[in-house]
Amino acid sequence: MAAYETRFCTHCAQALAWVTEAEDGGPTTRLRCTACGWTHWNNPTPVLAAIVQCTDRDGQVLLARNAAWPQRMFALITGFMEAGESPQEGVAREVREETSLVADAVRLVGVYDFKRMNQVIIAYHVEARGDIVLSPELAEYKLFDLPDLRCWPAGTGQALADWLRSRGHEPRMLGS
Repeated sequence: MAAYETRFCTHCAQALAWVTEAEDGGPTTRLRCTACGWTHWNNPTPVLAAIVQCTDRDGQVLLARNAAWPQRMFALITGFMEAGESPQEGVAREVREETSLVADAVRLVGVYDFKRMNQVIIAYHVEARGDIVLSPELAEYKLFDLPDLRCWPAGTGQALADWLRSRGHEPRMLGS
């Protein structure tokens, strides 16, 4: 069991145990409390991702570097939905919180699995405008013309590649 996994019941604080039971799809093993029966489902977390196209900067795409990342690593704006908001509202809020840009249009690009992080990425194309002011969690940003974008092989990189194809650009991968 990894250090970040749930180990104790959130209802009665007893240690969880691996329990295998028959479910609709066959036997499934999950963490369960043997005292009260609470189950840790460990379902993937939905993550919102924004391909931010700056309408007041000739349609350039903004990629940002998280303050905790290596200096050459730039990616899409991402974040988590909050209770009571739609995915579209959430991605517009994340763009505003992280870049100060205002979303004028939000369109679904696709949904992608990111198994390494146990996440499902819901990616949007966000047309936005305004002065770019980064939140403290972002260290810097770069603006790219579409032909200059490089995609990465996992997670949000797949969304960026699909979006570029929808715009008539064959995506180029990092390192090529």
